[in-house]
Amino acid sequence: MTRLAAFILLATTALAQSDWPTFGNDPGAMRYSPLRQINTSNVTRLQPAWTFRTGKPGSEAVPLVINGILYVNAPDGVYALVPETGELLWKHAAAPIALRGLAYWPGSANIHPRVFTGNGPYLLALDVTTGKPAPGFGNEGRVDLKKGVLGDLKDGRYALQSPPAIFGDVVITGSSNGEGSPTLGLYGDIRGWDAKSGKLLWTFHTVPRPGEPGAETWPTDGWKNRSGTNVWGFFTVDVKRGIVYAPLGSPTSDFYGKDRIGDNLYGNSLVALDARTGAKKWHQQLVHHDIWDYDLAAPPALFDIRRNGRIIPAVAQITKMGLLFVFDRVTGAPIYGMEEREVPQTIVPGEVTAKTQPFPMKPPPLGKNTFRMEEMYNLTPEHARFCKDLFETNQMKIGGPYTPLPLEGNALLFPSTLGGGNWGGVSVDPTLGRLFVNIMHVGQWGHMEKRGADYVRTSAYGNYARFWNRETRVPCQNPPFGEMVAVDLATGDIAWRAPLGHIDSLEVIGVRDTGTVSLGGSLATAGSLVFIGATNDARFRAYDSKVGKALWEVKLEANAHSSPVTYMGRDGRQYIVLMAAGGGAFFGGAPSNTLVAFALPDAPRKPLPLAVSKAVAAAAEARRGEPKVGAFTPLALASGDAKALVEKTCGTGCHAIEVVTSQRMSQTDWDGVVQNMVARGAQASDAEVKAIVEYLGKTLGKSEGK
Repeated sequence: MTRLAAFILLATTALAQSDWPTFGNDPGAMRYSPLRQINTSNVTRLQPAWTFRTGKPGSEAVPLVINGILYVNAPDGVYALVPETGELLWKHAAAPIALRGLAYWPGSANIHPRVFTGNGPYLLALDVTTGKPAPGFGNEGRVDLKKGVLGDLKDGRYALQSPPAIFGDVVITGSSNGEGSPTLGLYGDIRGWDAKSGKLLWTFHTVPRPGEPGAETWPTDGWKNRSGTNVWGFFTVDVKRGIVYAPLGSPTSDFYGKDRIGDNLYGNSLVALDARTGAKKWHQQLVHHDIWDYDLAAPPALFDIRRNGRIIPAVAQITKMGLLFVFDRVTGAPIYGMEEREVPQTIVPGEVTAKTQPFPMKPPPLGKNTFRMEEMYNLTPEHARFCKDLFETNQMKIGGPYTPLPLEGNALLFPSTLGGGNWGGVSVDPTLGRLFVNIMHVGQWGHMEKRGADYVRTSAYGNYARFWNRETRVPCQNPPFGEMVAVDLATGDIAWRAPLGHIDSLEVIGVRDTGTVSLGGSLATAGSLVFIGATNDARFRAYDSKVGKALWEVKLEANAHSSPVTYMGRDGRQYIVLMAAGGGAFFGGAPSNTLVAFALPDAPRKPLPLAVSKAVAAAAEARRGEPKVGAFTPLALASGDAKALVEKTCGTGCHAIEVVTSQRMSQTDWDGVVQNMVARGAQASDAEVKAIVEYLGKTLGKSEGK
């Protein structure tokens, strides 16, 4: 066994620090941390602690931190890092790797712990001690997820883009199998696999087969070759009760359903399954016969509600519709009440829409789902003229919730297919009894047009027409365009709302507190803080969770369409980490993929165990001759008074000098790195530290804030 493998194996069996072991921290995805070193009194002092750059941009990954190792995936592979420094321990190169994260299995008596993630159409298992495919799992560490879901097709688009759920030795997967027209034929079945061998344990048909409950909501043979109806987002697990909660997406095709007359279970449903067997316990369909692409994707958050003198085990589902549904997670009964309300009906030939749709009695809609002409944007003349022309030229008619698209003119309705809420979900502070969620307020418009025998959604903006300027992405109603919202869980009432995000082009001319669209989620902490990236203005923020006041904001090098995590390092510092990754599918951005860690620079720090330095050195030695990852190409140190001092202080003992020369950082960031090295045992006086930082900032520097 190598020194690196021995270190990681030791770490996986050691007493855990305050970790972040699943994408939601707890299996029920409250996304809450009891850490309070960072709090409302000192959050403004947060500074970057380290950064790590992966390869190809476009990640929405949520990292995990388990027993002294940070695991994160990117489009080009899976990485294991030292969570206090961002130094690389191993990389498993593979592509494409899932967008949104990975799951950890703690192993068994004879099997090392594993991480699971998507590798295109495969479920990939890696032995965490080596970073290599897990022996004995499937075929050389991979299971082909296409087997058993192809319908009558020989092939089709299929991927695992979000992390699986883990319950005991069961790995539970969803899929991304396409929701467009025509149907691609790959079924969106939910399946459970043996974590040790990769053997299929159970299957839940998300479109019921003949004789199964729910088949009556489809036409005869309507299940055949029916794609969509899939969990492309996140599962959560009630470990105590052995229940997995699955948020399901729209059936195909997502805008026209003449071949699927009926309510179409289990499309757009929250389904509770027995995690051991896949048997259904209960379901709630939140959109009947979806023709708006309002698929569910956010993690169903599990928590307890103290209400009317009793404790209710609850599950909350935020939706693209901007509606928050809260159910008893054992029975599926609505906690605040729910009713079916009549909605407009379609006139498109062949289509039959549901006469009613479900609405929660509380809380009120968190996302904008109505519009009045007096709300048309009017704050700056140029954009106001654009919006007026867009509305009038395209003959828009305002519709309420669940308005079907017409055959003539265009319907305008809120929210768009972006949401409302989206896959980032909510965070919950159980001590405050508050739920926090980021919400978008963007409309959509369009009409239905006959193409061959079917009808398709279209507009002058194409299939997905947002009610905004496509060039500037400034919406055409008055702000806020995005908000953070807090819900009081005891009452179901809204506790506070606050704008989330800036549109810089409006800020500079005095239009403030606009908010923006956002993809990603939040993090709540015992420090009375809610952290969130998510917005398309490349910022990371912290709010006071009690009152909704924005306390801290920092500019990132790319949009952080992900969710932050926090943990306590072995050096005694609390870290906040998130992925900033430009080039995203919806909002673009700089081509970057950077994991960024923040910490308090003045927090007392302890030296890291010597085994950490040895493991990093062993990892670097194992990669000798390979292309560098996580950093820039190493440079030769430039001549200067401090060159010898840098070589002596930074290039002996714990790592090679290339670890330093492959980085580019501002002088402020170099100061944090060098101070951290000293805390870990590097020998340098205060005067020598100052000289080293000035030298590195000058020769291996990057402009402040860039």
